[in-house]
Amino acid sequence: MIKLLFLILFLSNLAQLNGAEHVFLNSGIDPLSDEMVNAINSLNTTWKAKRNFVGVHVDYVKGLLGVHPSDDNIVPLLEEDFEVAADIPESFDSREAWSNCSSISFIRDQASCGSCWAFGAVEAMSDRICIASGGELQVELSAEDLLTCCHLCGFGCSGGFPGMAWFHWVHFGIVTGGLYGGEGCQPYKFPPCEHHIPGPRPECKLEKTPKCEKKCQPGYPKSYQEDKYYGLKSYSVGSVKKIQTEIMTNGPVEGAFTVYSDFLSYSSGVYQRHSHDQLGGHAIRILGWGVEDGIDYWLVANSWNTDWGDQGYFKIRRGTNECGIESKVNAGLPKI
Repeated sequence: MIKLLFLILFLSNLAQLNGAEHVFLNSGIDPLSDEMVNAINSLNTTWKAKRNFVGVHVDYVKGLLGVHPSDDNIVPLLEEDFEVAADIPESFDSREAWSNCSSISFIRDQASCGSCWAFGAVEAMSDRICIASGGELQVELSAEDLLTCCHLCGFGCSGGFPGMAWFHWVHFGIVTGGLYGGEGCQPYKFPPCEHHIPGPRPECKLEKTPKCEKKCQPGYPKSYQEDKYYGLKSYSVGSVKKIQTEIMTNGPVEGAFTVYSDFLSYSSGVYQRHSHDQLGGHAIRILGWGVEDGIDYWLVANSWNTDWGDQGYFKIRRGTNECGIESKVNAGLPKI
């Protein structure tokens, strides 16, 4: 009887390890170290780890996690009331569903600023403008404009409120503008830096929020006001099936989740946390979903350029509200 009990416990623990269920690393492991990478990969979990950050301190990375801690105290957008689709497929990828919209496959770089809340928003808004226009309007809304001129959105590079970014789009509009040195009314003012691999980019140091400038860059053919795009309405989306229905109907959404120290080392597979150490809140763009090795996942685009993770993307476990990923989803419809 005792041998049988030990056998049951052994098999139970083995099953937990194979699925990496409820297995947590010891606290205090340096999130940016080889030790963290090796610890994750030794778990035989649902994902693989690698060194994503080189030559920077963990405090710098924390500064990139720009969902402000007081976001939970902000009145959320009203939840959209709609029927769940009757035929939700096993997998869905917005990049394939709307392959004529170039913005959906574009990985941006928020550089050395906690502006993820703005990036996740303008990325999804840009996608939705293209989708709603049948591919006729291919624009990149400006993270710079939203970051600097949305005074209700929070604290710029020091963190913001994703829901208010969508509110701002509806009521105040957002101009166009791509990455540093790019086209549009207001391109991003911060150049990418080398926080991933050694190279020629500038040194990484957290930046202060630029001033709001209600004008376009020299030579741009439109005025600031003429260049604005507006949202028709903004809202939050609750429950897995509603999020899926929203994405497959209107396009990518902005989500937010709690980042734990092991996430920084993500390389491939379906992420689920194995760390107790919280680093901050991060906003991203959810493009779709699927199943990998029997594990349901969300397909997500990050804003740390293509050097990070799986060429700028990651998958995170779906259906368990992993790190809160399913509890803070915002979206809206464009005014075309």
